[in-house]
Parts: sequence; C-alpha cells; structure tokens
Amino acid sequence: MPGLDRKLVQHKLPIKEGYLPVKQARRRMSMETELKVREKIERLLKAGFIRPAIYADWLANIVPVLKRKTRAVRICVDYRNLN
Repeated sequence: MPGLDRKLVQHKLPIKEGYLPVKQARRRMSMETELKVREKIERLLKAGFIRPAIYADWLANIVPVLKRKTRAVRICVDYRNLN
C-alpha cells in the first residue's frame, strides 16, 4: 500500500528449495470481464498498490468476482495449487 513501510505489509511467496514451479491453466473469461479485469489491474498499478511479481515460473490465476447489481469487478487470486 502506498505510504506504508514494506517491512510492515509486503506480501511474499517464500519458495522452498527443490519444489517444482506450478503453472495453473489460464482461466477463461468473457471479453467484457477480461476488459474490466485489465482496467482494474492498470488502476492498481498506477496507484502503486501492486507491482509485477518476480516469480516468473509460478503462475496463479486471477479470479474475477462480479458484483450482481453494479457489475463491478473485484479481483482475487487462486493460490490453491501453490499452497
């Protein structure tokens, strides 16, 4: 989060030696949903709330959650295969 010390609130994915990378199959989305997800990610990047990960061999899917009334998108990440 912008303005907070990274030692306090930085998320890391510690990887133990000897574990093989996990790549989930890409989750399918409609074009409308994919555009909303891209817009949301761009907003979060510009705000400095997120940054690109350095774990190039590991892949966890983005799971879009659409609000029924407003059709707004909330982004979650599926870490089940990584745990």
